[in-house]
Amino acid sequence: MLSSSAPQGHCPPPAPLPSLLSADVVSDPYPHYRLLRERHPLVRDELLGAWLLSRYADVRAALVDVRLGAAGAGPGPVRRGLVEPALRAAAERTAFVLARRVAGRREVDLVAEFSAWLPAAAAVAALGLPWEDAARVREWCRGAPAPTGGPHPELGGLLRPHVARRRAHPGRDLLSVLCGPRADGRALSDETVTALAGALLTGGGEATGLALASFLANLLDHPAQLALLRARPALIPGAWAESLRRDPPAHVVLRRALAPIPVGGTTLPTGAMVACLVGSAGRDPFRFADPDRYDIFRPDPAHLAFGAGQHFCPAAALAALTAECGLRALLDAMPGLRWAPGPRPAPQGLMARAPHRLLVRPC
Repeated sequence: MLSSSAPQGHCPPPAPLPSLLSADVVSDPYPHYRLLRERHPLVRDELLGAWLLSRYADVRAALVDVRLGAAGAGPGPVRRGLVEPALRAAAERTAFVLARRVAGRREVDLVAEFSAWLPAAAAVAALGLPWEDAARVREWCRGAPAPTGGPHPELGGLLRPHVARRRAHPGRDLLSVLCGPRADGRALSDETVTALAGALLTGGGEATGLALASFLANLLDHPAQLALLRARPALIPGAWAESLRRDPPAHVVLRRALAPIPVGGTTLPTGAMVACLVGSAGRDPFRFADPDRYDIFRPDPAHLAFGAGQHFCPAAALAALTAECGLRALLDAMPGLRWAPGPRPAPQGLMARAPHRLLVRPC
């Protein structure tokens, strides 16, 4: 049930609140998030056309509330146990190739040369698709990083001929596995195979690339913690979760009310749009001590970057796997990985937020 955290009393704000879409908020949303959490935990953003939830407890409650449906139709579920071994092998190979290709340079932009390519390229390799399809998938996924969004409409056209060929001539790639018989002897339909493969490609798209860029930026900003991960790779999953808490790839997750929902003295009507401010929730001081600090030893990051409850994105585990393989490859290929001299890149965007450049010295 969506909890109420609206403040007591009915004193209007001294001035109209800026919209999430205003340039100042997009540039630096955290002062606005603080104001929302402290004084306006439930407020309507007219320009966005949505009610805003900013506190961790309320955002999480909304994400698990069955009366709030995803704003867009999501892909079918990814069968983690089936795809993870193939994706791990593909991610390890792809990350190794990408990291070694640039390791000898004096300076490298890890966004342009690594994080923007690794997720889509690893998914394409796991499915046994041609390498050139990685560029097409990456472009289709650009600008649509929300974990609940559906796959690009052209993905079906890309995948259907490959599905037909795997039916006739199966190989050892993941797409052949999906096309093959299940334990009961029956095969999945073409539509199901296409949906599963499309979900995998979407999960390996822009959201993971943005999250990986923020992950690398957080570690480069904290070289002592980066050194710890080099010495103790088992800490990487926790470091990844902490980065998703502090810097999620999408700060806003949209939900639509499927029924009237009472919240804080207000009833949201059926069809009302609710904006779950994941970027604000991850920095809520009522949930996290010193929330602006990046700490790979934080005991319970409890991020909401990939949703929660029934809407939890199944690609979250695949994104974590890709990030782990990517960081391991970079640490192996670049023994002196550090920021290049010059100003640090500031994250950009709000619906999709991450640094657009990561200029580093590999050695």
